Amino acid sequence: MTSFNPAAFRAFAAAIGQEWVMTSAEDRISYSDHFAADESKHQPAAAIAPATAEEVRAVVRIANQYKVSLWPISRGKNFGYGGAAPVMKGAVVLDLSRMKKIEVDAENGTVLVEPGVSFFDLYDYLQERKIPLWLSVPGNSWGSVAGNALDRGVGYTSYGDHAARICGLEVVLPDGDLVRTGMGAMKDNPSWQLYKPGFGPSWDSMFCQSNFGIVTKLGLWLMPEPESVQGLDFEFDKPEDLGWAIDTIMPLRRDGVIQQSPSIGNWLRSAAVMTTRQQWTKDKGPLNDKVVTAIREKFKIGWWSVQVRFYGPTEITEASLRVLEKAFDKKPILSKKPAKWTRGDPPEGSPVTGVPVSFPLANANWHGGRGGHIGYSPVLPPKGDLAMDQFKRTYDLYSKFGMDYHASFAMGDRSLTNVNQILYDKDNPDMMGRVDAMFRALVADASAHNYGEYRTHIEYMDLVADSYKFNDHALRRLNERVKDALDPNGIIAPGKSGIWPKALRGERS
Repeated sequence: MTSFNPAAFRAFAAAIGQEWVMTSAEDRISYSDHFAADESKHQPAAAIAPATAEEVRAVVRIANQYKVSLWPISRGKNFGYGGAAPVMKGAVVLDLSRMKKIEVDAENGTVLVEPGVSFFDLYDYLQERKIPLWLSVPGNSWGSVAGNALDRGVGYTSYGDHAARICGLEVVLPDGDLVRTGMGAMKDNPSWQLYKPGFGPSWDSMFCQSNFGIVTKLGLWLMPEPESVQGLDFEFDKPEDLGWAIDTIMPLRRDGVIQQSPSIGNWLRSAAVMTTRQQWTKDKGPLNDKVVTAIREKFKIGWWSVQVRFYGPTEITEASLRVLEKAFDKKPILSKKPAKWTRGDPPEGSPVTGVPVSFPLANANWHGGRGGHIGYSPVLPPKGDLAMDQFKRTYDLYSKFGMDYHASFAMGDRSLTNVNQILYDKDNPDMMGRVDAMFRALVADASAHNYGEYRTHIEYMDLVADSYKFNDHALRRLNERVKDALDPNGIIAPGKSGIWPKALRGERS
């Protein structure tokens, strides 16, 4: 597979303009993974930035002609998962961040976005036009609305399962064909963003975390601005409070009383964005209880914390709040703080009320130096005893590798996702030398309990895909049969989610 071919790049320039074909050493560095220990390992050969779906189609046809591997990105802000960098070194980044069109159906609460639209962009668009719709945003709102949904990102409101809110895609297929899914397959159908299935097979989820095509438009359901938001912020004092807290919240989640996906996080998730390690200790080893207690007392935080919110008419949010308070009655909580927002109040400035933020990225400064992080997030059944067992095993691995424990448990409809972040300092060679082994140990530990990760860093896509072993990796075989059928030249994102085209399967790590 040829990634840098002068004739191909002349053709790209003719199709999209020379200024949008970026081939310098500085360009290659710009599109690398800046959180990586070795940025050169996944460095692209170049980047190209089309502005329209027709230009994307032209680029794809040229890539097929010259057998150039493309790595599509929406905005390249997928920090902790590889950023803009490709799985396969030497691929050409297809940067879609110039594609920024927004179409909102205010009455029905939908939006059609191109890949370059960030959460800040869409929030500003709605605010400037006084459209009473709310976003669900992830911790890093610099990223793409479309890209985050396609990667199954999660937010803080009752619309927090972003992939589940997708309704209708426009996709450039690997041969340059253009398809619209669902009702979009009928020209000018007004229900494209309103009815998900369409007629016949439904294809939207096929393009989530896959390399089967390039999404150029994505429909998404937005939440109508509620009359009120009410809830409680809970702090829990002890590590062992995790189990009973999950067993208290999950029945309300399953019953639909709680419609968001509350995330219960440990003290470091809060502290790492408010302070740095060196302000508390010069010791390079794991933090002792004395230091942890001092940090918690300073910021008045528990060992675990969770925010629970209810959205809708005031009568409903008040009734739901009473149910929540009853569930926690006589439970050994450290503290609880009420939260309320009513329509007409100024924006709360928090992700739980749909306001985009970027401050969570400050956790990369925890160790000082050139900070970064990588995450491992296995999914397990929503039971407190299993969560406690997962916590204890994982906590022991953090201690074994000399890392500070930073984790949370996000409560879905019927599942828990244990989001572990490994925070590190790229300028500390000893620390960086432990990161890879620790990540592999986390994967091995979860796999031993038959838990699989839902999303991963580009470096570990093959490792995680390999853990899905049923019937000798039947799912991977299916994915690769589809890949070979749609993309016989293997030009779109080789290696994405462990899916390699036939000609490049020798690259599987």
